[in-house]
Amino acid sequence: MKILIIEDEPRLNEFLKKGLEQQGYVVDSAMNGSAGLELASVGSYDLVLLDIMLPGQNGFEVLENFRQFEIKAPVIIISALSNADRVIEGLDKGAIDYIKKPFDFGELMARIRAAVRRGDAKNFTKYSIGNFHLDLLSRKAWMGDQEIQLTKREFGLMELLLLRTNRIVTKTEIAEKVWEVNFDMGSNVIEVHLSQLRKKLGNADLIRTKVGTGYYIEGELIKS
Repeated sequence: MKILIIEDEPRLNEFLKKGLEQQGYVVDSAMNGSAGLELASVGSYDLVLLDIMLPGQNGFEVLENFRQFEIKAPVIIISALSNADRVIEGLDKGAIDYIKKPFDFGELMARIRAAVRRGDAKNFTKYSIGNFHLDLLSRKAWMGDQEIQLTKREFGLMELLLLRTNRIVTKTEIAEKVWEVNFDMGSNVIEVHLSQLRKKLGNADLIRTKVGTGYYIEGELIKS
């Protein structure tokens, strides 16, 4: 599940990002409304966490633009504006929930799980692009009808690259999200894993390299 955080307070933004990643979510974040809207318009997010008091476009304006640009990702507002009129305005503009600051992280996770259960946030478990298929529940992968045996790291690499379809994923991002801690950025471990992964896929063009920048998968990602 892929979540976008739009929150201008740096410490809270980082706290939410790290906390959600530790729970297994793939997370992007923005520090203002305009940047958040730009990410939402080009990315495919299952859920957005949105502050109201943002520089540039405020949260209510972001919600209006979501509707105008037909961005379908469900939104949970997280805001210090706690009076009833603001809550009503947020919900009327399209948010599915409204959490008042300060909040408990456990409560936030419960609200996210509730959104998934009632179908507001789509909990996709299968990804397909071309004839490659990845099943997050069974942790299995196929190229056409042929199952491919992937290691934990290789599976994590494919999941990240698919979630970032049509976007370049840097080596730093791979290290943070797949290796997480104690990774030596001077090593060639990522390159070795990608080389082995490409051999298993039998498709040299599926994972592409942007020299000096990172790696990407190009195409139409189908979630189910």
